[in-house]
Amino acid sequence: MNKTWRPTPLIAASLALHAGAAGALLWQPSAWPWWLGSLVADHALLTAAGLWPRSRLLGPNWTRLPEAAAARAEVAVTIDDGPDPEVTPRVLDLLDEAGARATFFCIGQQARRYPALCREIVARGHAVENHSQHHHHSFSLSGPWALAREVDAAQATLAEITGVAPRFFRAPAGLRNPFLEPVLHRRGLRLASWTRRAFDTRQNSPARVLAILTRDLAGGDILLLHDAHAARTLSGQPVILDVLPGLLGAIRLRGLHTVTLGAALDGERT
Repeated sequence: MNKTWRPTPLIAASLALHAGAAGALLWQPSAWPWWLGSLVADHALLTAAGLWPRSRLLGPNWTRLPEAAAARAEVAVTIDDGPDPEVTPRVLDLLDEAGARATFFCIGQQARRYPALCREIVARGHAVENHSQHHHHSFSLSGPWALAREVDAAQATLAEITGVAPRFFRAPAGLRNPFLEPVLHRRGLRLASWTRRAFDTRQNSPARVLAILTRDLAGGDILLLHDAHAARTLSGQPVILDVLPGLLGAIRLRGLHTVTLGAALDGERT
């Protein structure tokens, strides 16, 4: 990863616009309505980019695995918001039965509550990555110092518990703002979103969730599920537990195999 952070074209243009507005208001005060309108439009565009989880307008973002991983027929199953004492152990058993590997984006606060479960994820061959310390809904509204505190606290928590420092970060709900990428870059973390998600925190039909996740399934896909905050089926079962066997079977039938995000990155380097 390049050690020098460089803003994306959108952020560079925004910085230039703000500098231009500051200078113009000193020398041409009468032009303030035009500059104000330009700044409002700029902030609206930045906000829209942050509300689009798969956007790269604010910085690098893994929406798919690297091309080399796709060529190796690799896919990544990523599981957010845990660890959860009820659901995560059953998810781990299903992954073991299929010989599959997954990436768990864990909330630091949850990991602190259930450290043994977090360690078990790693011991069973999966990866634990950074999903912030508290998973605040206001994460994307935070300034750079607040973002850094959330990222750093989770990084320290997860590294202490598992003995392995996370290499990827996923923003709560995938929402962010222009301040996040410099924070991640300075810490050597990569932002990861997904190729496809099925809103399994709200969708209580396993068949529908499975259909969305397997539609056009191909090497390089990053798939999103949740062990914590999972929706419940009509029988009260967390959706992920009904979806996972079918999903892993579909991956196998298509001649694909699961890897962690870190393994996909390492494989690209070899």
